[in-house]
Amino acid sequence: MHLAMLHLTPILGAEKSKVPFYIAGGVLICWALIISMGLGMRKPDFPGSKQGERAIIGVTLVLVAVTAVMAVITAEPPSKPAFSPPGFTQQVATIGFPVPPSAAPAASAAPAVSPAPEAPAAPKKPTATTGTPAPASSPAAATRSTKLALAANPTGQLAYNTKQLSARAGTVTIVMTNMSPVEHNVTVSSGSTVLGATPTFAGGSRSLELKLKPGTYTFYCSVPGHRQAGMEGTLTVTQ
Repeated sequence: MHLAMLHLTPILGAEKSKVPFYIAGGVLICWALIISMGLGMRKPDFPGSKQGERAIIGVTLVLVAVTAVMAVITAEPPSKPAFSPPGFTQQVATIGFPVPPSAAPAASAAPAVSPAPEAPAAPKKPTATTGTPAPASSPAAATRSTKLALAANPTGQLAYNTKQLSARAGTVTIVMTNMSPVEHNVTVSSGSTVLGATPTFAGGSRSLELKLKPGTYTFYCSVPGHRQAGMEGTLTVTQ
């Protein structure tokens, strides 16, 4: 309680001049509550007569007038702005601290020297080659092509005429001939990835063209059961 009074003391001191207005306003509010809720809601015939009605209206007008007069009397006049001579603000803004004599030359020292531009790097001379074969990814390997011949057994046996094929890295074309009455094809894979295959056919020849890097590949016939019967071989691609 003591702490609350300490906080309220400055506020009450500052509002002391408005106490008459607060008293008049409080009396007006109490009068309105008594007339409306205390009497008007409990007595249906309130105010009972014309004289009583006029008396209530008169008291109400008097209280409203007193409250309005107290509000005007206790109102504070608007505060006047503090006087400042013209140009004072601009002078304060433009006044700066004096620069010591020893610091003035330092501020105007020799101008900063910009760094010299870097000399352009000398172009690298191309290295002469000594005839080493180009890797598979070079243009020379990309334009290199190898043509291989492969044939199925013409008697109908499930076999190729060879189980080993070799080629150079680049474009590899396998020309398969099948003069057997049984349909065959040639499929090339790298591990479990199929790289390409010819159509399955009987009679005539079909070609399969692939771009291969150095490594070991498998060629086989993908007709069900033919690879398991022996139509399989190894394709070795060198640099």
